[in-house]
Amino acid sequence: MEVPASAASGALGDALDGIEQAVAQGNTDLRALGFWRLVARVKRDRVLIEEHADQIGRIDTAAFRAGVRLRVPVWVGNLLLVIGVVVGALGVAIAYGAFGVDASWARGLALVAAGAVWTVAFHGPAHWLVGRAIDIRFTDYFLGGPPPPRPGLKTDYATYLRADPDSRAWFHASGAIVTKVAPFLALAFWPGSGAPWWSAAVLIVIGVVTILTDIRFSVKTGDWKKFLREKALARSMEPDLTGPVPVAPPPAGDA
Repeated sequence: MEVPASAASGALGDALDGIEQAVAQGNTDLRALGFWRLVARVKRDRVLIEEHADQIGRIDTAAFRAGVRLRVPVWVGNLLLVIGVVVGALGVAIAYGAFGVDASWARGLALVAAGAVWTVAFHGPAHWLVGRAIDIRFTDYFLGGPPPPRPGLKTDYATYLRADPDSRAWFHASGAIVTKVAPFLALAFWPGSGAPWWSAAVLIVIGVVTILTDIRFSVKTGDWKKFLREKALARSMEPDLTGPVPVAPPPAGDA
């Protein structure tokens, strides 16, 4: 017998209530609590999203903040990363002889530093900009991920759920894309600079390594895995356009 939608939603609500209570008591292992299994179910149904997004967001934020200590407000993280972008720009300026730097090796190091700093600094702000454009909000910046630790941006999961899956996919892709572009952006400044050939070679190596790292790891655990997951979800939720188009009955009294 098919379970009524209201009953299914009520059962989900009861399960989420139990998980929220467990998190409040100190159990932050959301996977073991079955939280993400419930979230996957909710994500496929717009009605369930509207009914449960706020509670899901509360649970996710509470578990995150209980388990992650190295975090700062979003504005602080954005400010630090924008400073990183400016530092990279100063590196490019040095490669062009700014501040009286004439030594070729110093210009080369500055250009390489620009590419390396931008590889980190562009990532979070790209996610933030794309997220804000699709009405996703954020709670914290944090240090985490596989070694070495890197800045991460924590979503407000309630607003994340309310964004459509295709937009969420490109939100995830945005940070990964700019990270791969960053060293090649620095490389684009090399021909007109006074930096030696080896600085260009190092930037190419950094760019290739970031791409290979994505191929090896990100499709399994990082942004590209999430991109593929949300793209698959978007396809599964598309209406079937291959069948006959339903025709509405004429209003009463019409022939």
